[in-house]
Parts: sequence; structure tokens; C-alpha cells
Amino acid sequence: MKHLLALSAATVLSFSAVAQNKAILLKEQGALDKAKAEIDNNVTEAKLSTKAKTWQARAQIYEAIAVSNDPKVVALDSNAAMTAYESYKKALEVEPNSKITKEINDALSGQMMYSAMMNQGVRRYQAKNYDAAISALGMASQINPKDTAAPLYAGISAQQAISQKGEGADKPKYTALTKEQFEKYTSNGGKDATIWAMLASMYSTDKETDKALATLDRALKVFPGNRDLSTTRVSIMQQNGRLDDAIASMKEVYDKNPNDAQTAVNLGIMYDNKANTLETDAKKATDEAKRGGQLTKKLADEKAVLETFNSEVVRLAAAIKKQPKNADLKRQLADVQGKIAEQKTKIAELDQQVKAEAGKGVDGAALASKAAKLNAETDEAKKMARQYYEKALAADPNNYEGNFNMGVAYFNEAVVMKREVDNMSMSDYSKNGKEVEGRVCGKFKQALPYFTKAKSIKADDPQLLSTLEQLETILKQFEGKNIACVEPTK
Repeated sequence: MKHLLALSAATVLSFSAVAQNKAILLKEQGALDKAKAEIDNNVTEAKLSTKAKTWQARAQIYEAIAVSNDPKVVALDSNAAMTAYESYKKALEVEPNSKITKEINDALSGQMMYSAMMNQGVRRYQAKNYDAAISALGMASQINPKDTAAPLYAGISAQQAISQKGEGADKPKYTALTKEQFEKYTSNGGKDATIWAMLASMYSTDKETDKALATLDRALKVFPGNRDLSTTRVSIMQQNGRLDDAIASMKEVYDKNPNDAQTAVNLGIMYDNKANTLETDAKKATDEAKRGGQLTKKLADEKAVLETFNSEVVRLAAAIKKQPKNADLKRQLADVQGKIAEQKTKIAELDQQVKAEAGKGVDGAALASKAAKLNAETDEAKKMARQYYEKALAADPNNYEGNFNMGVAYFNEAVVMKREVDNMSMSDYSKNGKEVEGRVCGKFKQALPYFTKAKSIKADDPQLLSTLEQLETILKQFEGKNIACVEPTK
């Protein structure tokens, strides 16, 4: 009997091996549909399903399905790569310490499993099933941690998911996935500079400025001298209020290639932006200084009025003493006393406003000095902007932005000069108004050749056309007034 039992066990083992071998043989023969049917049946058999070999064979068959280029084979299971991966895991589960454990672990991190996951991920991406693509490509990235292709396409899939789902997308989730996968891509030495810039921009958008700049610093070591990356770095600095750092960084780029017209234009634009910021700060300081001074002057004026009322009380009191029965004098005294009460209330309110301004640290003289300093810095920034536009045009006379921005610089200067003329009194204008207007006209005229050149390069820019039309109208007005244009020196 014992002999019979032993024989029975051996027979079962023989059947197990035969079943596995049949499925694998069918796979090797290219009959993957039959191999799949055979192995799927085997894993439902109570005895066969407890064998690591059974699950290993299933994993190998499904891997073959996943890596196939035959649409009919792929159609056997669109999730074949995941099924293969799970089958290897199941093999380890049913027999944790089998003779093929190392072989299975090697397969889980092997090229075949990686290729299966990549194929499945790409197919899901092509079918616009982005969530499934992310899952498969993410697994491929785990299988081969040093890979760049899988994290690249996984990150792109996450971005596509946001676009596809629109308002219904879980943007924080997909954004985090994109950053995670692009980080893997860049850390593994990915060679697409656009992805590096995109990752940095995503960090910047999420207010992770230091990470954004660190990413670009790493990128510039991989792509030294890449202008787009350098420009992105500068742009992120600007967006986060680090304009001086941005200018210094862009100057480094320009100094390496002083014939690069676009970099010179970018520097000009940055100096223009700096000038605008400084101008705004200067106006604010001037307004605050005026407000503080106006309040102090108004308080002094109201106190002077109070003194006048007090003097009137003294006069009326003396008059009443001489004419105690004079009702009109008494009425006047009561009226003045009422005005004194109102005046004291007004003075108290003004006094509180003056103290409030003083509490803010408002120092009229200091603010006026600050405004003067800021105005000087504004003029210097505008001067630097023009210099870089000139450098851009020296390198490339047909640079549209260089011509347009140079024209805008002169046009805006002329507008400021014209405002001074418009604010002149009749007396002042009669003395030297036409002379000043001649200089204003000359400054407007300086802008004309740049706008005209810009139009010859790009004739369909509505902003340019509108500004040029406005400029031509202004010059005709000066001509109609017989104003001789006197062009100032640059």
C-alpha cells in the first residue's frame, strides 16, 4: 500500500510537470492563444495552483502576449503585463522558498518584464486610457529604476489626463504624479531639455521656487549654454520678485554670446520692467510724502483759524463789557464760540491723522529723498534698457522686438515730456512753451523709424499698428501748430 501511495504522488508530480511543459511548449510554438487557455486552466486546478512553476509558466506566457507585435495576440489580454507581474508574485506567495525563487525575482526586475510593462503602457497611452498608461509605465519605471523612457511617458500621460478630464481632473494628484515621474527622468539623466524646463516651471507654479531654480541649475550642467533653460531660469526669478538676480543671470548668458540679439532684447525688457517697478515705488513715496506734508500744513492752517476765532472772542468779550445790554454782540459771541467748538473737533481729527501717519514711520523729508533716489534709478534702468535694445539691433537690425521696444521707450519718454507741457500755466507757456513742445515733438519723432522698421518686419501686430497710428496723428498735430521738431540727443 505504501508503495502504491508513493507511486500516486509521483504520478501527480509528473502530471504537474506535463501540464506546465505543455503550456510552455505551446508558447514556444507561437500558439499563445492555446498556451493561454492551457495555463489559465492549470491555475484553477487545486494541486497545480499550489506550485510556483505553474504561476511562473503563466507569467512567462502573459509576458509573451504583452511584448507581441501581433494585434491578434495582444487582443488576447490587454492587461497581459500586469497579469504576468501578478503571476510572478503569486509564484513567490505559494512557494516562498522554492528552487526557482531567485529566478522569479530576477524575472520581476528583468528586461522581459520591463518590455511587457512598457508595451502595455504605450498601448494604453495610444488608446488615450491615461490612468492605465500611468499605472503600467509607473511599474516599468519601478522594474528598471535607472530608465528614462518609462518615467518620461508616465509624466506625459499624467499631463494628458489633466487635459482630457478638464475641470473634472484631480489636478493636484496628476500634477504630483507628473513631477514625481519627471524627477525620475531628470535624475536618471534624461536628455530632453524641454522636460527639465517643464519640471522647473511646474515647481515655480506651485511656489516651490528653490526647487525650480535647483532643477534648472542641474539642467544647465547637463545642457551647458542652453539658452532656453537660461531664459526659463531668468523668467522664474522675475516671476518671484528676484529681478536683480534675474538680470545678473541673463547678463552672464549675454556675456558668453554678445552677438545674441534675443538675449540683448530680453535684457532690455528686464531693465524696462525694473524701471516700471522703480517708477511705481517712486510715485508711492512721493504721494506719501505729499500726504504727510499736506496733513501737517492743513493742521497748522486750522490752528491758525482757531487763533483767529479766539482773538474774536477776546474782542467781543471786551465790547460786551462796555455794552452789557447789546444783544447783537452777545449773539456774535455765541456764534464764534460755536465755531471754536467745531474748529477744535476738526483740529483733533487732523491731529489724529498726523499722529497716525507718524506712527507708520512717515517722514516727509525722508520719503522725498527716497523718491528722488528711486527716480534716478528709474532713469538709469531706462537708459540700460535702451542700450541693450541698441545692442540687439546692432547684432540683428531686423529684430522685431528690439525695434518695437526701442520705439516704445522713446514714445513713452515723449508722453512724460508732453504731460509737463500740458500742465504749464498760460504764463509759463507763453514764455517757453513752444520751445519745450519742439523738444517733445523731437522725442516723439525719435520713435518713428523704429516703429516703421518694426512694421516692415511684422505688419499684422495690432498693438504696433495702433501705436504707430497714434504717433503719426501726434506728429501731424505738431505740424499743424507749426512746431519745429528738435530731436534731443540720445
